[in-house]
Amino acid sequence: MTTTTTSIVIAASPQTIYSFAAATERWPEFLPHYRYVRVVERNGESRVVEMSAWRGFIPIEWTARQVNDPVRPHIAFHHVKGWTRGMDVEWRFEPVERGTRVTIEHRLQFLFPIAAGWLGEHVVGRFFIDNVARKTLARMKILSETAG
Repeated sequence: MTTTTTSIVIAASPQTIYSFAAATERWPEFLPHYRYVRVVERNGESRVVEMSAWRGFIPIEWTARQVNDPVRPHIAFHHVKGWTRGMDVEWRFEPVERGTRVTIEHRLQFLFPIAAGWLGEHVVGRFFIDNVARKTLARMKILSETAG
């Protein structure tokens, strides 16, 4: 299992940050490294989204089921299509002294039969996931801290 954890402290309330993070259909508007997000199914706080982002000049795409919990707040994704199929992603919002610690954790059982551990950690985790997650959190910080 490859776990990639990316975290940042944002000087804003969990609810403010959550309002930007949960609105994935607006991510291309908020996040310049996102190419598109298409909501293909809705069912209350659950939806299926087709997503695409840039990792440098490399386009990456996936489809995930997203479940939003505005009360907690919490966001969970389960990837159902793409090279990360089966990956679980969790957005956690923890109040801290200077605001909120936002953590995105990606968990993937990489099924490639050869060198799965190395490929999962170095290629998928560090090169792709961590890069996109860091850009996402940096932009969420700017959006949330200037929203109030």
